[in-house]
Amino acid sequence: MSKQQGFILFLMLGLSPFVQAAPDLAAAIKNPNNWAHARGGYNNQGYSALNQINTNNVKGMKLAWMFSTGVNRGHEGAPLVIDGVMYVHTAFPNNIYALDLNNDQKILWRYLPKQEPSTQAVMCCDTVNRGLAFGDGKIYLQQNNGVLVALNAKTGEVVWQTQVNDPRTGATNTNAPMVVKDKVLTGCAGGEFGVRCFMAAYYLKDGALAWKAYSTGSDADVLIGKDFNQANPQYSALSVYEDVNGGNKQGGSFKRLPADQLKIGETDLGMRTWLKPQQEKDGWQHGGGAVTGYFAFDAKTNLVYYGTGNPGVWNPDVRPGDNKWASSVFARDVDTGLAKWAMQTTPHDEWDYDATNEVILFDQKDRNGKTNTYAIQVNKNGFIYTWQANNGTLIAAQKVHPFVNWATGVDLRTGVPAKDGKYSVHQDVNAKAICPTVMGLKGVSNPAAYSPVTGLLYVPLNITCMTIEPIVSKFKVGQPWVGATISQFSLGSKIQGIDAISNDGFGGLVAIDPITKNTIWQNKEKFTLWSGVLGTSSNIVFYGTLDRWFKAVDARTGRDLWGAQLGSGSTSNPFTYSIKGRQFIGTYSAWGGWAGVAINLSYCGNGCGALGFNGEFAQVLKYNAQPSGGAINVFSL
Repeated sequence: MSKQQGFILFLMLGLSPFVQAAPDLAAAIKNPNNWAHARGGYNNQGYSALNQINTNNVKGMKLAWMFSTGVNRGHEGAPLVIDGVMYVHTAFPNNIYALDLNNDQKILWRYLPKQEPSTQAVMCCDTVNRGLAFGDGKIYLQQNNGVLVALNAKTGEVVWQTQVNDPRTGATNTNAPMVVKDKVLTGCAGGEFGVRCFMAAYYLKDGALAWKAYSTGSDADVLIGKDFNQANPQYSALSVYEDVNGGNKQGGSFKRLPADQLKIGETDLGMRTWLKPQQEKDGWQHGGGAVTGYFAFDAKTNLVYYGTGNPGVWNPDVRPGDNKWASSVFARDVDTGLAKWAMQTTPHDEWDYDATNEVILFDQKDRNGKTNTYAIQVNKNGFIYTWQANNGTLIAAQKVHPFVNWATGVDLRTGVPAKDGKYSVHQDVNAKAICPTVMGLKGVSNPAAYSPVTGLLYVPLNITCMTIEPIVSKFKVGQPWVGATISQFSLGSKIQGIDAISNDGFGGLVAIDPITKNTIWQNKEKFTLWSGVLGTSSNIVFYGTLDRWFKAVDARTGRDLWGAQLGSGSTSNPFTYSIKGRQFIGTYSAWGGWAGVAINLSYCGNGCGALGFNGEFAQVLKYNAQPSGGAINVFSL
């Protein structure tokens, strides 16, 4: 084969013979003194090997320094720390500050983007941003207005920028981008506006589009190749449920089909599993499938892992079918974008149970002593899933908490949940006592952590239930397209159908064995936990609460070790770094997102609030000012 023929073959395969990696990112991630990835590393573990702060001395930790961001809205994610420089991001308008950690946090440069204020009006769940990416000498910011910008990491100057989404259509961005090899990956928000979302990859050098994979549509649009779901063709079934009493009608529900009755290995499911919704020709054209979470990458297989959001319009009666590939977890080849495998976690999603939560990768030996890489996700629907990472074979799936009631279990062969017909929802019917709520048992904004030392997963919990009533909703470009009214309650509420486990309160932190799914310990919290979790090699777990506490607990037992009060509740991710031999632990404060938008925007007294929050959730106001003030809080011994 000639060199020219070889070059043509590379292009035919969708590969580049001159893949430019980002060696500076690889070196930065390898150095435990840095926090160079939104979740600490490609495996999304939220884990650090630093151990200067340990279970014996953490009680002596004090505030080292603070930095005000100047933005009074919810702050999510964590800053990056690379070779003595901290890169701080904010909520809208997504300002960036580069701080010199060797010189009293002096501002080296700042980037203050000018975005149209109207962008805020089409952001579903507060004007948050989940973080930055680094690589090839650049800092990457996915702005809320759809602009992906690359900045010189030393000067803050714009190197290039490209328009990923158009807010005029209801499409925005909240995700943290991720650099892998010669590309930066980003996503799309807008499922509640009827946006057809995607994951996209852009070249680090100039911002040119490398590939785009839609969540719905034809196999060509979703980038599904011939070997897709090769190990598990049952994931590609045309329909996984049999209608009961009419299915998408009042009183109807859905019965899981036996595996031997599935029509498997089907194509173009991103179109064929959608039937005509209100006013629209084809449901998949406005199918949602947002990509808003933290991405994971495995260099051994060259696969990137992520999840997609709920199907467009919450009213399920107008979109019969499984609605693939919304509410699904994907693994794609990062060079070509081609999907290696995908499994829909909530077929025909009736409750806004996105699959956008982070996928965490971890290694563990099997019974034969072979080390395998597993992918795990704590889904909004309340189930925790473990897959063989390379081929998607489902190893385990189980409820995280017994209050989850919309399904009784998950078939390990097909991945299909057994829905409980009592909790099916239908247009103009007020369905009660469904657990969890549309906020999920855990959301995309509060990632779990995994410790390779303890082998445990640490999960923040949202223990709330809801009533939901789908309604008629007409689609209009750039306008909200939700199609449901909701009310949300803690388990302690006196609401028909909810009377179990009421003393668990609003939330908590739970430690789970990711293989056996056994709960090792659980700590209860006054309010739902919207902070991410950080684990360290010294067996400490850090997290924040809505009532302004930043806490450290023993990773093995959950025992309280330390706590400090912040200026505002936390909906961000704790992080750690070391400089000049001294370890620091930090977190943003400024509550918002799902947890804050109802109170900050339209709290209306006892018993009501925006997005269905009831008066008891508004008790958070007893601990927080509104709007909340953004700040970085950093602690050390």
